[in-house]
Amino acid sequence: MSASAATPALVALDWGTTSLRAYLLGADGAVLDTRASSAGIMKLPAGGFDQAFEETCGAWLDAARLPVIAAGMVGSAQGWVEAPYVEAPAGADALVAGIVTVKTARGVTVHVVPGVLERGVLPNVMRGEETQIFGALASEPSLGASGGALIGLPGTHAKWAFVSDERIERFYTFMTGETFGALRDHTILGRTMHPAATHDEQAFVRGVDTARDAGHPGVLATIFSTRTLGLTGQLTAEQQSDYLSGLLIGHELRGLNEVLAREQSALAGKALRLIGNDALCVRYRAALARFGCHDARTVAQATEHGLYRIAALAGLIAAPVRAA
Repeated sequence: MSASAATPALVALDWGTTSLRAYLLGADGAVLDTRASSAGIMKLPAGGFDQAFEETCGAWLDAARLPVIAAGMVGSAQGWVEAPYVEAPAGADALVAGIVTVKTARGVTVHVVPGVLERGVLPNVMRGEETQIFGALASEPSLGASGGALIGLPGTHAKWAFVSDERIERFYTFMTGETFGALRDHTILGRTMHPAATHDEQAFVRGVDTARDAGHPGVLATIFSTRTLGLTGQLTAEQQSDYLSGLLIGHELRGLNEVLAREQSALAGKALRLIGNDALCVRYRAALARFGCHDARTVAQATEHGLYRIAALAGLIAAPVRAA
């Protein structure tokens, strides 16, 4: 790394509902330092954004006056400043045009990236994921070429985005993670579950395969099997959580596959990448393999690359980037 590249050039914030992660980036986009905080937007008192920002990034800004860019729920109606959604299809240039600013107590301007809205009978929104998606496209430009790719972002509210011609064309949201937590913690299914020390791959795959089987009528008709397979001795108490996880992820992928089938395509035939927690992406790769998809690599540092790319396109830093 050259001396100029190692010089801090940008403060980049991934500010969500429950946490804040800050990155100090060099001129080439390399991460020079990070800070993590539990100061998510829903955990802050009124007017608490400035204090959280100072506690997280103040030392960096004391050392140098740097541009600041932020993405995520910090730009929501409950955030520091509302950055209205841009509409899909949306390229990185649309995100740049939609940036909204807020001035901090120390006089620094924070540039907040908007989310993306897809209108329709069933509207869809994302905040933060759009930045990660463009980070993936920056890391692997061929994904954004004509013909397109599918980018999955597993999590509480899993997203699947279709990208083509350097744009987010459309996307779907599956409340898989939140549904799993609610079923495990607040329904009778959790009463027979015991925590397991390790992931049970066999039980997980059994859940995926049960969901994949077109002979089963859907998620509401299959989730109770988490309990009945335990009652009949086919699953141990320690296996039931992994079975339920596989079942819900399997239904997510089955639904996605049915969307693709209407387009005369399939998961197995799409260029596909994952962005998210490593352990969760491992589960998704195992589930995707049951649908014939064996090339679902995880994109590293998608958030950092996305914030860097958008900041460069917005002229906040001088860095060579490809046109969006």
